[in-house]
Amino acid sequence: MSIKNQENRICEHCGQNFKITEEEFSLYKKVGTELPTLCFFCRIKLHLSFWMFGKFRKGKSDLSGVNLITVLPEKNRYPIYTLTEWHSDKWNAMKYGVDYDTNVSFLKQLQDLQEKVPHPHQNGVKNTRCDWCDDVWNSKNCYLSRSMEECEDLFYSYRNIRVKNSIDMTVCFDSEKCYNCGDCHHSYKLFYSRHSRDCIDSYFLYDCRNCVNCFMCWNLRNKSHCIENVQYTKEEYEEKIKSYNLGSYESIQVFKMRFEKIAQNEAVHRENFNLKAYNSSGNYLIDVKNCHNCNTISDSEDCYNCIRGLQQKSDIDADGCWYSELIGNCQGCVNAYALKYSTWSSSRYSEYLDLCIECEYCFGCVGLKKKKYCILNKQYTKEEYETLRDKIIADMRRRGEYGKFLPYSMSAGPFNFSTSFFYFPETKKEDILKLGGYWEDISKGHIEGMQTNKLPDSIKDV
Repeated sequence: MSIKNQENRICEHCGQNFKITEEEFSLYKKVGTELPTLCFFCRIKLHLSFWMFGKFRKGKSDLSGVNLITVLPEKNRYPIYTLTEWHSDKWNAMKYGVDYDTNVSFLKQLQDLQEKVPHPHQNGVKNTRCDWCDDVWNSKNCYLSRSMEECEDLFYSYRNIRVKNSIDMTVCFDSEKCYNCGDCHHSYKLFYSRHSRDCIDSYFLYDCRNCVNCFMCWNLRNKSHCIENVQYTKEEYEEKIKSYNLGSYESIQVFKMRFEKIAQNEAVHRENFNLKAYNSSGNYLIDVKNCHNCNTISDSEDCYNCIRGLQQKSDIDADGCWYSELIGNCQGCVNAYALKYSTWSSSRYSEYLDLCIECEYCFGCVGLKKKKYCILNKQYTKEEYETLRDKIIADMRRRGEYGKFLPYSMSAGPFNFSTSFFYFPETKKEDILKLGGYWEDISKGHIEGMQTNKLPDSIKDV
């Protein structure tokens, strides 16, 4: 990767110097986005503040009054409808359309519109009995889990794809009957493991591949019946495993401590966990080509500065985007093409969208479905649209607005209840408030249920 002709810039938020490489210049030009005024981490921080990670709470639909469960804040700036209601024909976002006012900041007008248009109580579609979940797609019978696709009977988990009958899973794909695993894929009955794949009937594995009936092992490949990387016969292994009380909470805590020491002191740590990553840089890259400064993306090519993506092509500064091409400075956009400066939208040839589905040639709209040539949720002819869009862009340039992502003031809730705070926990309340964002002080409420110290030690006694 060439680093010639880098441009040095100063981040508008943190004041740190950052560089734009020649390759980034080329992709920004190809996608058609303006050069960033924020450093890479401040871009991510802003994007992820639009991805809510708040507490699940009970509430009521502002349309029908029916009960709902959501992570959106109770003190919100906008109406909340159930997901089913939001996708129905019981309301029309076009009724909130307004004329553009040349005397007012366009982003201020867009925020005013955003505060009138209803939001769905949950991100996702085609789910069954996943009420206590968010950012959930095509899943069934899941509970207290977030960010998942095609999962079933999954509990207390985060960022999983095609995981079934499992509990406490984080960033795992294509696995079943597993418990307490992180970055483990294509596995069956795998427990308390990290960075492993294609493993079966095993416990406490670290960076293992294609292992069966192994316990407390690390860096193994194509092994079976091993304990702490020592080979045993099938009979010896089964006898030793019987002596471990794996149904005891106290025993598991001892094993966990041993596992952490092994992972820290004895395991060989890879430079990265990439797999089939050609001419790419980053971590957790799977089947990618020409992707740089990316993290946790799969089946993608020619991307820069992207995290948590799938099937992306020629995207830049796109976070949480799937099945997208030629999009720039976007967050949470799926099935998108030539989309810029947008969030939670699946549209084409558009800019500054929020919650817009299957739209094209729209600018500064919220909550629209299958619309074309709209600005601020108002319909125009093709010629009217192009003329007004160009005028708005010119006005935004004069105000220094154009080319920037939506401001913190347009995020769906408090920063400390967003995915951004999950990744940037050191962020201070006063810094977010200065940038126009929101913050909600956390109150310690009463939690019903049994105290953990009163639970039986063995699962057999439950």
